[in-house]
Amino acid sequence: MKFLVIGGAGYIGSHFIYEAIEQGYQCIALDNLSEGHRQALHPDCDFVEGDLLDLQLLKKVIVDVNPDAVFHFAAYALVGESVSDPSKYYRNNVEGVRTLLEAMREQCPQTPLVFSSTCAVFGVPESLPMKENDPKKPISPYGRSKLMAEYLIEDYANAYGIKGMALRYFNACGAHESARIGEAHRCETHLIPNVIKSTLGGKPLVIFGDVFDTPDGTCVRDYIHVKDLAIAHIKAAEILIKKPKGFYDVYQLGTGQGYSNLEIVKTIEKVVGRPVEFSYGDPRPGDPPALYTAVEKAREGLGFEAQYSSLDYIIRTAIAWHEAHPDGF
Repeated sequence: MKFLVIGGAGYIGSHFIYEAIEQGYQCIALDNLSEGHRQALHPDCDFVEGDLLDLQLLKKVIVDVNPDAVFHFAAYALVGESVSDPSKYYRNNVEGVRTLLEAMREQCPQTPLVFSSTCAVFGVPESLPMKENDPKKPISPYGRSKLMAEYLIEDYANAYGIKGMALRYFNACGAHESARIGEAHRCETHLIPNVIKSTLGGKPLVIFGDVFDTPDGTCVRDYIHVKDLAIAHIKAAEILIKKPKGFYDVYQLGTGQGYSNLEIVKTIEKVVGRPVEFSYGDPRPGDPPALYTAVEKAREGLGFEAQYSSLDYIIRTAIAWHEAHPDGF
C-alpha cells in the first residue's frame, strides 16, 4: 500500500515514514520545508517539495500517487507564536486542511485521511483523565485552529463522504532508535530536548512554575514516544480503509500517566549521570497543572496501547539523538 504523507519532513511525520517503511508500506512525502528537514526523510521515501495551500499541486500529486491513505502532519504548532501571529496559524492549519479536503474530494473521495490533532483543543480540562468527548475550550489560536480542522474533516465526511480520523496527541517525545532522526525544531519549546540541550552545554534551563497543585508543584504531562504515535497512525489507516464512506471518529494518544517537569529533569540527571542546573520561572499564562488522557477508547477502537513510552526509553532515545546531532540536521 502507498501512503501520501503531508508534512512528512517534520518531527512526527518523518518518524511515521520510518515506521511505515519498516512495516513494508511505500511512502511519498509532501513538505514545503518551512519547518521540516529534507535530511529527516527516509532514503526510500519519494519526496515532493510543495505547499499544502497549492490546490493544483495537491490534485496532481494525488493523481500521480493514487494513495491508499493520506496522512496530515503539516501544522504550525507553537502556542506563543499563534498568539502573536494568528493569521499564519489559521491560514496553514485551517485553510490548508480545507485545501487538502477539496483536493481529496475531487480526486480520491474514498481515500482515508488520518489527521494529527492535539490535546490543546481542550484548553484547561474540567476533569482528568481527559476523554474524547469532554468539553473543548481552546485558549490559543493554535488549539482553536486544530479544533476547527477537526470540524472541517467531520463536516466533509458528513456532506461529501470523505473518510476521516483525528488523532489527538499529548506530549510527543523521543527519537528513532537508530538516532538517525529526532526532534529538531526551529524554536524549541519542549521540555525534554531543552533539558538535554542544557546538559550538553546549551542555555540554562528554566522550569515554568513550581506552585501548581501537583505533588511537587510543577506541571504534569502525558508523554508518548513518537514511535508509538507512528504505530497508532498506521493502525488508524488500516481500520479506516475498511470503514464506509462518511465515517469519522476521534481518538486520543497518550499513556494515561503523567510525569511532572521535575520528574523529567531527575530522570535525565539519572541517565546522563550528572546534575541539571535549572531555575524556576513564572508559570506561563493558561498552563494547566496537569494533562493526561483516558486510553480506553484508543485501546478498544484502534487496538492501540503505547509500548515504547516508558520514561527511561523516551529519555535514552532522545539523548542518543541529541548526542549524535548536537546541531540538529
